[in-house]
Amino acid sequence: MAKGNVTSQVERRRALALWVAREIVPHEDRIRGWFARRRLAPEDVDELMQEAYCRIATLESVDHIDCGHAYFFSIARNLLLRRLKRQQVVPLEAISEIESFRDTQTPSPEEQVSIRLAYERVMALIAGLPERCRRIVELRKIEGWSQKEIAAHLGITEKAVEKQIWVGVRAIREGWSGETPVGAAEPAAGRKAGIL
Repeated sequence: MAKGNVTSQVERRRALALWVAREIVPHEDRIRGWFARRRLAPEDVDELMQEAYCRIATLESVDHIDCGHAYFFSIARNLLLRRLKRQQVVPLEAISEIESFRDTQTPSPEEQVSIRLAYERVMALIAGLPERCRRIVELRKIEGWSQKEIAAHLGITEKAVEKQIWVGVRAIREGWSGETPVGAAEPAAGRKAGIL
């Protein structure tokens, strides 16, 4: 094997391990709990979990997976279904219950559309803010900068940053509820105070 090929495989395995640690491991207890509610023996739960992790480990890439824990859960559920179907006597309720299970933490397509529309509406409201106010709100609320970092970056006081965030959030709330158009939130008072 060429050294570059080995290096790329190591990097791919490292990226996969990080993805598993971030997307799947935090949800492992929920999946184990779901198995336990199906009255599986602890060693059977361990075996199914191990086999599910092995299936993930054989993937060349995880780029096609949008929701890691849901993907992992579907693997685990399918492994359990396959095991139940191989058994000699299986209660039909067990199979129908497993097949009809829906992960309640994964939003439905309708909820995903609603979330996306709300996101687009908020982003449009932010875009309608005065330039300085918009930039400060974006840095604080979207990019997660602290008020101190924003003040240093823009060369203004933290108090001015705080005031711009307050004005921006208030304008967004009013725009959301339809009270006042965004960007029209007291422009005269803002100019007098030197904040706009």
